[in-house]
Amino acid sequence: MGFYAAIDLLLMIAFRLVARRLSLGGVRQVLLAGGSREALEIARPLEANEHRGLRRAYPVHALSNLPELLRQHVIDGVIFAVSKDELEKLESTFLMCEEEGVKTRLLLSFFPHVISKVYLERLRDMPLLTSSTTPEKESLLLLKRVVDLVLSFKFLVLLSPLLLILALLIKLTSRGPILYRQTRCGLGGRKFTLFKFRSMQADTDLHREELEALNEADGPVFKIKDDPRCTGVGRFMRKFSLDELPQLFNILKGEMSFVGPRPPLPEEVEKYEPWQRRRLRMQPGLTCLWALEGRSKLNFRRWMELALQYIDNWSPTLDLKIFLKTIPVVLLGRGASWGAASPPRPMTEPRGNV
Repeated sequence: MGFYAAIDLLLMIAFRLVARRLSLGGVRQVLLAGGSREALEIARPLEANEHRGLRRAYPVHALSNLPELLRQHVIDGVIFAVSKDELEKLESTFLMCEEEGVKTRLLLSFFPHVISKVYLERLRDMPLLTSSTTPEKESLLLLKRVVDLVLSFKFLVLLSPLLLILALLIKLTSRGPILYRQTRCGLGGRKFTLFKFRSMQADTDLHREELEALNEADGPVFKIKDDPRCTGVGRFMRKFSLDELPQLFNILKGEMSFVGPRPPLPEEVEKYEPWQRRRLRMQPGLTCLWALEGRSKLNFRRWMELALQYIDNWSPTLDLKIFLKTIPVVLLGRGASWGAASPPRPMTEPRGNV
């Protein structure tokens, strides 16, 4: 590895030295249009990169002289850092740059965005300025889906004996169905049916009002550390997240992923603040960043912040890290009071027998 790193560094240095000498046209002439504070911010890195092939042009001209400058000087590119009002007056200049083949760049300082990624798309011949706060690399998202599909199928085959044993234990130790169905909100708020092994008594709905005063969670969720409604088998399954295994079918169907924000209940979503709804813009999953930081020990706000942090920094590498780090957390049953990879429990276990 050390030998590879040394060779890689030497080749990188050699490539940069050769590329600088072989760059087409030599030094690049860049014209910066605008007198705003943002224009000065752009000027600083341009000056700092002068030794890499960029040359500073210090003369200052009025914006109205820009067409004349394009005709009289060698200009390889124009960076526009102007206000919205000034931009409307430069339409003819944009067209001139396009006709002459001069590359133009526009600083979107007037476009209202804070964390959005802004890029250009096309609908036929119509350019669309796109703003998005969620991952948009379709090739990587497709890879994520393929991995989910393959792994969920393999896990269902390999874990089928365990699934059968758990099903028999649930059936033999308590009255009621083996599985229950629960309506959750998936990608974009789409509702789907989530599957779990039943871990509570069949008459859990009858004790709802009695237990509401014992809620230990904040926000629009409900949690009790030692929930009296759980069965003996249910407590064991929740400690090691075994009650979540039927969600492999949800992953196989494309409703969930292995890694992603947990799918919330519709009644919880109705109480979300606007900034919290952004977590619905990523495919829900079995585990996420919050599962590694404390699982059920986190308060509601921190739980939401970690979900958004995952969305803002998503990559296949991040998914792999979370997946691998979740394995020992689940096997050791750390921080679990309502299940290893599940959000706070609703006030009642949902109805719906399977």
